[in-house]
Amino acid sequence: MRKLLVIGIGAGNPDYITMQAVKALNLVDVFFLMDKGQDKDSLINLRRDICERYITDHDYRFVEAHSPERERGEVDYTTSVEDLNLAKQLTFERLINEEMTDEQCAGFLVWGDPALYDSTIRILQAILATGRCEFEFEVIPGITSVQALAARHKVPLNRIGRSIEITTGRRLAAGQVSEADSVVVMLDAQDAYRQVADPQTEIYWGAYLGTPDEILISGKLEEVADEIERVRKAARVANGWIMDTYLLRKP
Repeated sequence: MRKLLVIGIGAGNPDYITMQAVKALNLVDVFFLMDKGQDKDSLINLRRDICERYITDHDYRFVEAHSPERERGEVDYTTSVEDLNLAKQLTFERLINEEMTDEQCAGFLVWGDPALYDSTIRILQAILATGRCEFEFEVIPGITSVQALAARHKVPLNRIGRSIEITTGRRLAAGQVSEADSVVVMLDAQDAYRQVADPQTEIYWGAYLGTPDEILISGKLEEVADEIERVRKAARVANGWIMDTYLLRKP
């Protein structure tokens, strides 16, 4: 039976690769790479570099496919995500059926960890549910941007005996109220930290974590919010994309 490995490759630094991931890389015959456009070529190149660095005495190949994009603008967010995942499902199914044989092993290299704000696992489960494609798959965890953020700022994610929550910028911008003492925000395209009512809230912000382009800013919101917004906009223009994460901590 065909086997797929969903391998978490960490948040940008090749040194974040775990030994379990290295062993998994050396089992893969074909890697499926989702091309997200020229602006994000560096994300594809990092995946290639990781394979070159860690795979020894094993032949493998890459197969690239265009990654469908989510419809944006005045559309229902949940519906647009469901449509996106369906389009990815069809792409994944085609790759599995056409680009690997029954005795081969294929790999998806997932940024960060496959279990945190990534749809690869649920897409593969959806493919299996259709019955049109048979395979087994395994998930190898990776170091997330959340862990990398805390490590680079040299802070624990939680205070003793206190709660922590991981959420999205979309929910924070919509006025989400959390009882958690510490809140990690991911996928924020709207500078949602500006919605936080208490200006004394501490923020630990990081972009391109683990990469040569890494940027770190921390402090009280009232002191650093403008700087984060300015730096974030400039970095997005310079690189064509940005991946940032931040920790909010109540005073």
